[in-house]
Amino acid sequence: MAYGSIEGQKRLQDYVNRFIDALTSQNGTQLSALLAITSSPFRDAVGSALDLVKDPSRIIKQVDKHAPLGEMLGHHIRCMQAYRHRRYLDAYNSLEKSANPFLQEFRNWESAWAMKALHTVVFELRTLAELADREMANNGKVPDKLKGAGSFLMKVFGALAGKGPKRVGALYVTCQLFKVYFKLGTVHLCRSVIRSIETARVFDFEEFPTRDKVTYMYYTGRLEVFNDNFIQADKKLWYALGHCDPSKDANIRMILKYLVPVKLSLGILPNEWLLRKYHIMEYNDIVQALRRGDIRLLRYALQANEDQFLRSGVYLVLEKLELQVYQRLMKKIHLIQKQKDPSKAHQIKMDSILKALKWLQIDMDIDEVECIMATLIHKNLMRGYLSHKSKVVVLSKQDPFPLLSGKPCA
Repeated sequence: MAYGSIEGQKRLQDYVNRFIDALTSQNGTQLSALLAITSSPFRDAVGSALDLVKDPSRIIKQVDKHAPLGEMLGHHIRCMQAYRHRRYLDAYNSLEKSANPFLQEFRNWESAWAMKALHTVVFELRTLAELADREMANNGKVPDKLKGAGSFLMKVFGALAGKGPKRVGALYVTCQLFKVYFKLGTVHLCRSVIRSIETARVFDFEEFPTRDKVTYMYYTGRLEVFNDNFIQADKKLWYALGHCDPSKDANIRMILKYLVPVKLSLGILPNEWLLRKYHIMEYNDIVQALRRGDIRLLRYALQANEDQFLRSGVYLVLEKLELQVYQRLMKKIHLIQKQKDPSKAHQIKMDSILKALKWLQIDMDIDEVECIMATLIHKNLMRGYLSHKSKVVVLSKQDPFPLLSGKPCA
């Protein structure tokens, strides 16, 4: 027997021994490490061993003496081998064949000792599905593996949605499902899972791990942003930010990318140091436009960062801030009018507004200005009335520019 083959068998035997030990001792952490693929300490050793050993079945079958997982492990090590050679479609297909029998055996275990291992399988299946879809698309095929991974994750969720100790693992799987649905652009599918988490009596949200609660609130907050439900989005994203590990700058940045537009919509402006610290300076010009009433700067910022805002799904949210910028501009015109002629501070001529817009290089006729003024009044961003005959905006003498006070302009 060639030396390489003997060495390969030794490596495989060591891996199988570790797997059996994790099963018999019910060591979930060890089992999780053994089932990892993308960041596995065993992947290269096992994958290279398979390159040397033609038939590993004799070694793998030793597992069946302890649990009916020999066939499952055979597929799993083939996944490691394929991943090592960057054959991601083959890796996904092997992992899918491995994941189903593992889930079936997990259902049979009364306790939740293998929860961490199941979560590892869920994570790896989603991750490999994305890589496999990319490989398929590059080869001119229709990618469909991420969709398949989503179906498997729903089966996992169903296995955890009971009254026993396994239910605490359901939120992690929910968050992985969110990642699948957001990636596929099928976010409407999130609703059924959300209903299960938020209405089912078997779940107590506070008993879930903090990490999973933060991720859940981040994704459900994003959903509220897409639905223009900014008050709920604010609550959920603020929860995510408040419970996020303060040392995880990247995660905080992800939350702020959505929380900042929500806060802006509610009339709350962040400090520049926050934007600078978390590298979200794309919002700085928008914040400055709101502070100054500079409609030109807002439009410039939206145009300059259009691709980024569209990818994040916040472009339309930011575009709607234009009314708030007009409100700020009217405040400034009102203050100037008050200094010039205090007795007529509440009467602003359309001509003055047109001059201000012209100074900002905004080309607009009087009919368009009247329309904007009427909208500001209708949205309760400005109190008063419009005198079309006199071409004057007559402001209320009491609080002409109401604060949003944490409520979006409807």
